[in-house]
Amino acid sequence: MVCVATLLLLRHGRTTANADGGLAGRQPVELDETGRRQAAAVGERLKGLPLAAVVTSPLIRCRQTLELALPGAEPVVEEGLIECDYGAWEGQPLKKLAKEPLWPVVQQHPSAAVFPEGESMAAMSARAVAAVHAWDARISAEHGPEAVWLACSHGDVIKAIVADALGVHLDLFQRIVADPASVTAIRYTPLRPFLVRLNDTGGDLAGLVPPPRKRRRRATRATDSDAAVGGGAGAAP
Repeated sequence: MVCVATLLLLRHGRTTANADGGLAGRQPVELDETGRRQAAAVGERLKGLPLAAVVTSPLIRCRQTLELALPGAEPVVEEGLIECDYGAWEGQPLKKLAKEPLWPVVQQHPSAAVFPEGESMAAMSARAVAAVHAWDARISAEHGPEAVWLACSHGDVIKAIVADALGVHLDLFQRIVADPASVTAIRYTPLRPFLVRLNDTGGDLAGLVPPPRKRRRRATRATDSDAAVGGGAGAAP
């Protein structure tokens, strides 16, 4: 039995920079045609989910994704979900950046990576995790434990949030994948988060909505944080 809301992390659809092999960063790149199709397709999967709130990075690629996926929503901009500030790396081809001395640090020791004229990956992780924790607590308090909410953000931001939920060091976050228009689901409980879905790019999302509780229980019960020994029964068919 979960006692807090369910967070759906949606990565924006493919952009012109993704297609060209460039690092967009905070530049105002937009979805390409593939990205627009991806956004429309994930909208079909999200259709019917009772989203208590939709929040988004301020960048246009995320806002375009939500306009296509959830045209009836009124997203709230959350600055904490903005893409990492890659500084002087922004707009550069990834092939060129792979030759930079900082590249292996980003790959193998990202917690120590500080982009020239930009942000550190550790700072990006800290403000993104703080943002989702604050929103999750607010939505749980206002809408109850069965609430589902969605945050649209960027690949490295989502990977950092997932790493935190898994309790792994930021230096391992490059092992995580967040494809364009993918959905990742996390449930935070008093003792531990649960990673419910990761990089989901197809299939039904209705099973992510927690079933109504049969009777009122104290939200702070320790058993709400217990894992199902043996794996549990999964979502109701």
